[in-house]
Amino acid sequence: MSEHPDAALVRRGYEAFAKGDMEKLATMMTADVIHHVPGNNPLSGHHKGREAVFDFYRRLGEETNGTFQAALHTVLADGRGHVMSFHTARGDRGDRGIEIQEGLFFTIVGGKISDIDQCTQDIDEEDAFWS
Repeated sequence: MSEHPDAALVRRGYEAFAKGDMEKLATMMTADVIHHVPGNNPLSGHHKGREAVFDFYRRLGEETNGTFQAALHTVLADGRGHVMSFHTARGDRGDRGIEIQEGLFFTIVGGKISDIDQCTQDIDEEDAFWS
């Protein structure tokens, strides 16, 4: 059974993110992509536009001294432009560490990621870690 093209796009996006290959990741996103981050911490909010999204991704690395990782578990596609992914996020920040389950809900338009809604296993834990 072959993987749906939208699911394959998201999987390639995770691979590019893991390698820090923002150039490749840029080709997978619309210019006006939005990444919505839940919670009430300095990284929460609506990161609008490719550069703002990449600034958010850079901050994940900077805030964790390069220890942030998203280990992909599952990718699900509906065949209508929606993809869900589930991963374990890990990182260290100062004397704190985090290992938490997260999910991303992607909207795909014209073969590119246009919207990313992030969900987390524990918003309070994420807020404490990133604050």
